[in-house]
Amino acid sequence: MDSSKVDSRYNHSGSSRSEESALDLERTYCGHPNIHSSSPPPLQAFASGGQLSDTNAAYFSWPTSSRLNDSAEDRANYFGNLQKGVLPETLGRLPKGQQATTLLELMTIRAFHSKLLRRFSLGTAIGFRIKQGELTDVPAILVFVARKVHKQWLNHVQCLPTALEGPGGIWCVVDVVEFSYYGAPAATPKEQLYTEIVDGLRGSDPLIGSGSQVASQETYGTLGAIVKSRTGNRQVGFLTNRHVAVDLDYPSQKMFHPLPPSLGPGVYLGAVERATSFITDDLWYGIFAGTNPETFVRADGAFIPFAEDFDMSYVTTSVKGIGEIGDVNTIDLQSPIGSLIGRQVVKVGRSSGLTTGTIMAYALEYNDEKGICFFTDFLVVGENQQSFDLEGDSGSLILLTGQNGEKAKPVGIIWGGTANRGRLKLKVGQSPENWTSGVDLGRLLDLLELDLITSNEGLQGLHSVVFVHVRN
Repeated sequence: MDSSKVDSRYNHSGSSRSEESALDLERTYCGHPNIHSSSPPPLQAFASGGQLSDTNAAYFSWPTSSRLNDSAEDRANYFGNLQKGVLPETLGRLPKGQQATTLLELMTIRAFHSKLLRRFSLGTAIGFRIKQGELTDVPAILVFVARKVHKQWLNHVQCLPTALEGPGGIWCVVDVVEFSYYGAPAATPKEQLYTEIVDGLRGSDPLIGSGSQVASQETYGTLGAIVKSRTGNRQVGFLTNRHVAVDLDYPSQKMFHPLPPSLGPGVYLGAVERATSFITDDLWYGIFAGTNPETFVRADGAFIPFAEDFDMSYVTTSVKGIGEIGDVNTIDLQSPIGSLIGRQVVKVGRSSGLTTGTIMAYALEYNDEKGICFFTDFLVVGENQQSFDLEGDSGSLILLTGQNGEKAKPVGIIWGGTANRGRLKLKVGQSPENWTSGVDLGRLLDLLELDLITSNEGLQGLHSVVFVHVRN
C-alpha cells in the first residue's frame, strides 16, 4: 500500500465505495426521492461492521456552489492571516514556546501542516501520545501510517517531524500510529452475543429505549436516544443514524420495532422527519478545521417522531444495564484535551449489548484521492482488545462513564468502524485492535434542532402536554 497518499478505501464506513462518489450522490438527490422497489430485499444490518452504503441521500441539503466559493475565500484569508505566526516543523528537538493543551490549539496546528502530514499518512487525529499501547499525558497529533518502522530504515524526507508549531509559537508533538490495512474487505463480523440484554433489545422486552433494535424496510440498527424537537409542536421521537433510517427505495422512510411487519413481528414507530449526513467543518466546529476548500464532517443523524397512535407508555429513557443518564456532555474545543481523550465510555447496542471502551482521539481527518477532506469526531477502542461494537450497533449512544457517583453522560452516537477494513496497532507484540467512529452528540442535536430527554418523568410530562394539545 502506498502510504504517500490517502487511500480512497480508507473510510470510516468500511464501504468499498470512496467518499467522493457519496458526495456526488448527496448533491444529486435532495428532498424526498420518488423511487420505489417492487419487492423488498432481505433485511440488511447497517453498522460499524462496514455494511454502510452512502447512496442514501434524502433529507439532505447540500451547500450551494456560491456558499462553497465564499467559504473557500474566507478559509484562505483565515489561514493566510494566521500563517505569519507559524514556524517550520521541528526535527529531532522540541520547540521552546508554549505547549498546546486544548483541542482547538491542536486542531489549528494540524490544519497549518496538513499538506505535510497528508504526504505520509492515511489520516490524522487529535489525542495524547500513545506509548506501549497506553495513553500518556502528552498532547499530540496522531498520524496514521500503513507501516511504522525505525527511522534508520527511512529516507530523511520520509521522516515525520518530532513536533509541529502553530500560530504564536504554540506547539505539540507528533505521534505515529500504525494502521494495518488488510486489502480486500473480509466478511463483516456477525452477531456473536445472545445475552439477556441483547435479547431484550431485539424485542423480548416490553419497553423500547436507547439500545433497542429499530428497522426500516431494508435495514436495521440501534435506537440512540429519546429526544424532543425544538421546533414545530415539539414532537417526541428518537435519534439514530441517517444510514439506518433513510433508504432511497422507500420514500416514506418508516421505522419499526423490532422488525417491519413484512419481515417479522413489529410495530410502526414513526417516519423520518429530518436527517443529515455531511456538514461543512466551519458550521460543525465553528472554525475552519482544515485547509482544503471542500472540508466536511460526517454527521449521520436522523430524527424520527413517534407516530400519534404509538403507545408512549412503552418508551423509556432508562438505558438497559446502565440506568438513568445525565445531560449531554458538550464538547468545548477550548477545553483541555484530557476532558475528553482517555475518558472511559460505555454503550448499549442491539448486537453487542453492553460494552466499554476508551476515547482515543477526536476530530479524525482523512482525505480522498480528489483532495476532499473529511472529519469524523470520535475514535473509540474497546477494552481488552474486544470490539466496542458489532454489526447492527449503528446509532448506539456513547456515554462517558459516571465519575464520583454521577450519571453516565451522553457524548456521541456510533456511526461506523473498521472491524472488517483494518485495525490500529497500538502495542508492539500484540495484534491490532478494532476501532469505532462516532458523532459528537451535542453538535448533532443542535444541527437537527433536538433536545435529549433524560428521565421518564420528563418524558411523561412532555407526552401529557402533547396529548392535551392534540385533544384540544
